[in-house]
Amino acid sequence: MDAEVLTEVVTGVGTIRLNRPTRLNALTRNLMLSLARALEGFAEDDAVRVVCLTGVGRAFSAGQDLEERDPRVHAHPFDLEALQIELFHPVIRLITSMDKPVVARVNGLAAGAGASLALAADIVLAAQSAKFIQSFSKVGLSVDAGGGWQLVRALGTARARAVLMLGEALGAEEAAAAGLIWRSVPDLNLDDELAALTTRLCSTPRSSLRSIKKAVIAASDTAGSFESYLAIEAALQGEAGLDPNYAEGVLSFLEKRPPVYR
Repeated sequence: MDAEVLTEVVTGVGTIRLNRPTRLNALTRNLMLSLARALEGFAEDDAVRVVCLTGVGRAFSAGQDLEERDPRVHAHPFDLEALQIELFHPVIRLITSMDKPVVARVNGLAAGAGASLALAADIVLAAQSAKFIQSFSKVGLSVDAGGGWQLVRALGTARARAVLMLGEALGAEEAAAAGLIWRSVPDLNLDDELAALTTRLCSTPRSSLRSIKKAVIAASDTAGSFESYLAIEAALQGEAGLDPNYAEGVLSFLEKRPPVYR
């Protein structure tokens, strides 16, 4: 497995670690392709009963690595719709559709697409210091990686809209209280709580977990299918990526200055 993604299997738990700690596990093309391969491998491995997704270091993932979108270096505009379909949608589909429970261990910052990855998991366990930030509006974008679907169903339309438009952080305790994640625990207890959780899941019949996962998806599908949502989301992100304000948002981030939007 590529160095940006680490995997191991211990007593039925397949753990995937995003491994770019010096960049807060920001998402690159290579990392997303490696993550998809890791998820596919665990989905097919009968020795893996539970999949755990986490990050190395002090963050879960800071979202898209904007150095890959630097308008000073790379041609602009980017076809963000195509990138969603190629890189992000396969990963989100693997997480949500595999027959095994996926647990997100959120050890710190989860921002943008990084937050969407975490929220796609079946159970999200977060350290109290963790923060979930929907940072898309800060660089002139919409929302991607299935994030809008998760937010609307967990928070309701009004609150999801405000969280996305304002780009403010939700602390782990607030996210748990709002029903966005399963539980927030003290930082020092995170790994003990994770071990207890995965042990319980490993001792639960596979057929039960598989059926529950499918039933919950069916029960929440009240406003159209997830597939149709992904198509709409990608198209909207594609439109936003063509706007010059996206290049300015990325450039201002890289140059550490306030953006000057048109």
